[in-house]
Amino acid sequence: MKGLVTATTLGMVLSTSAFTSQPASSLFQRTTASSSASSSILHAANAEPFKITIDLPGEGLAANMKFPPVLDVPSELVEVRYSVPFGLDVAPKEGLAVCTKDGAGGEKVGDVLRYTSQWTLGLPRGDGVITTAMSFAGGIGWQVSMFDVARAGRWEDVVEALVSNEGSRTDEVVLLFERPLSTE
Repeated sequence: MKGLVTATTLGMVLSTSAFTSQPASSLFQRTTASSSASSSILHAANAEPFKITIDLPGEGLAANMKFPPVLDVPSELVEVRYSVPFGLDVAPKEGLAVCTKDGAGGEKVGDVLRYTSQWTLGLPRGDGVITTAMSFAGGIGWQVSMFDVARAGRWEDVVEALVSNEGSRTDEVVLLFERPLSTE
């Protein structure tokens, strides 16, 4: 590990080390961990991809997602939402972004960060007349998407995606963690 960097505006402790790169069951519940954090759990089997719809930060946006688990054992997804600014303890380990400290939103030591909401500049999306006109007029603005942490080429890309969730763009960050199912 090359060392630790603290992003004080978000309260995150992130390592700067090199980073390389079940069907949904009926159980999908939301629990509130605190006034500024919440989490949801989606159970899945290890053989099939996760299928989930995530409400993105912003006005009425959602992402339909389907992706395979990265863990070799049966696992579940944990959706965590924090108000910004937020704190998060993750570090690269064996090519994955692994949680190093339990968090108020429900993430636990050993959880693998799979996706984070990310804000990037881009042209308006859609197929209407207004979006087309704005595209020709250079109407660039902030857009939200889900960043695939497991496919990041560099650890710095993960850090950049996390810190893009700041108060001038959004009031919350969405994080998806993969957690091994308990064998108890």
